[in-house]
Amino acid sequence: MSKTLFPRGLGGVIFDCDGVMINSRAANEQFYNRVLAYFDLPPMTPEQEAYSFMATAGQALRHILPERLHGEIDRVTKDEINYQRDILPLLRLMPGFRQFAEALHASGVRTAIATNRTGQGMQRVLDFFALPSYFDPVVTASNAAPKPSPEGVLRICAAWGAHPEDVLFVGDSVHDRQAAEAAGATFAAFNGGALQGQIVAPDFAVLGRALAPFLARGHEFTP
Repeated sequence: MSKTLFPRGLGGVIFDCDGVMINSRAANEQFYNRVLAYFDLPPMTPEQEAYSFMATAGQALRHILPERLHGEIDRVTKDEINYQRDILPLLRLMPGFRQFAEALHASGVRTAIATNRTGQGMQRVLDFFALPSYFDPVVTASNAAPKPSPEGVLRICAAWGAHPEDVLFVGDSVHDRQAAEAAGATFAAFNGGALQGQIVAPDFAVLGRALAPFLARGHEFTP
């Protein structure tokens, strides 16, 4: 890790949601495949799966469904395959995330969320897992351009009065990395296979060790 990271100190940590805060890939694939099955269409292709995991739900559904069915999306996802009823209970909090976020908070490090979920969808996740209220601001596809746009990251930095290069964005997709790079923020590639960043961490224990030098003296992360 370069010594040039966070030259003015760690200004805050921004989290992507899916793949970082929560393990949602299998649940989301089931949601989209249920929608396809409702229309007697085959399951998603690998390309569609990759796209749907980075995109907003609306973008993903318009991508995987024929244009002739786009007018049915709202009805089907409200009445037939309801995400909150059928899919939300399948989500799992990423191992170590809660402890990691609590450790940052205890050290006085600000935390925020930048996700391509809608505002309503993100609030459902926060409520479902009873996550604390110190993720502020929460930027979603409802109040900023979705990633790979840097708008969400820049909005968070502005709210904090922080230099982007002193802020860490933790993400697991190319869109996350592109958003961080365009904003000038430091990027941590989390659980992302071949994805690269200034920090590469397969889990929160590794990420915690990478950030330990930038936290209050004497504080340690626990896995």
